Amino acid sequence: MTQLFKSVKVGAYELDHGVVLAPMTRLRTLQPGDIPSPMMADFYGQRASQGGLVVIEAASVSAQARSYLGAASIYHDGQDAGWKAIADAVHAKGGRAFLQLIHGGRQSHEDVADGAQPIAPSVVPFEGVALTKDGFVPASPHRAVGIDEIPGLIEDFRQAAVRAKKAGFDGVELHGANGYLVDQFIQDGTNRRTDEYGGPVENRVRFLREALEALISVFGADRVGVRISPSGEWGGVTDSDTQATFTHVAKVLDSYKIAYLHVIEPRVKGDDTLHAGQGVVVTSWLRPHFSGPIIAAGGFDRQGAIAIVERGDADLVAFGRHFSSNPDLPYRLAHNLPLTPYVRAAFWGGDETHYSDFPTYAEREAATEAV
Repeated sequence: MTQLFKSVKVGAYELDHGVVLAPMTRLRTLQPGDIPSPMMADFYGQRASQGGLVVIEAASVSAQARSYLGAASIYHDGQDAGWKAIADAVHAKGGRAFLQLIHGGRQSHEDVADGAQPIAPSVVPFEGVALTKDGFVPASPHRAVGIDEIPGLIEDFRQAAVRAKKAGFDGVELHGANGYLVDQFIQDGTNRRTDEYGGPVENRVRFLREALEALISVFGADRVGVRISPSGEWGGVTDSDTQATFTHVAKVLDSYKIAYLHVIEPRVKGDDTLHAGQGVVVTSWLRPHFSGPIIAAGGFDRQGAIAIVERGDADLVAFGRHFSSNPDLPYRLAHNLPLTPYVRAAFWGGDETHYSDFPTYAEREAATEAV
């Protein structure tokens, strides 16, 4: 049995294995109000396993933080019961559930942000999209957020964490990746500010630090993780010295003794593979700068996942696409069983079809024997 399938300590929790469900935006909340739907509870409950970590899809921390119609959010009382049902479903299988928290920043549109103009650290040309009732459309023009507004944004993250804790989640993950607001502050291609939130990297990580400290104030550091995507191409973010910037980020995060650092390899962009055959690029150069558990994500198969953990560059591996169609993925990987192919057409919205109706390996075999 390789290290990937052995117990591993992550923050406050002892996990039975290192196969993690990656957060995936699946656009299946009930409208209006972004109410977590019963099929979402089914989906996460199916993918939970004894001692396994499930990272729930990004939940916007306010109405103005939203990027995609149908995506999750956690900012009003009407959502509370739905989130509790999801946490309960994961716990019923003996799993641990962390909820990812996000602000979309400039990746937004007035139609999904309660009429608010999207914000960003600075105004930089952007050709991204948002999802509205009219489908994917160009993001609305954004404005530079005022320094006096930042405490309110941080409070939104804190309040979202309070709601997540009340719902029964075991922890939260700060979404600092994929070109959303936290990432926009970190990288100098999108952060041209001249105040204490811009300029040198020490200033550009200030928003990250303040958001992280808000989450820690609710859960404690050992129940908070952070996701980053150095060199990632989603969201149009760039940096003049990616390695120096994210080495600094890793050192800063290490100083807080958080539960884990979650790293997306740049060979993927969202649900697409950009650089087929490319090996691990960023996890290996971050490893010396972060002493806690590292979760690697982005384009892994069984062999690659086993290899990166055996090398010690990561301690756990997160899967998205393969987990979407294999609810019992940890079992299948541990026993080297064939995987059910994922259905790309069902990634972004829909009903239970090709979402929460995939059988486990045992269920599939039983059905075959019954014929």
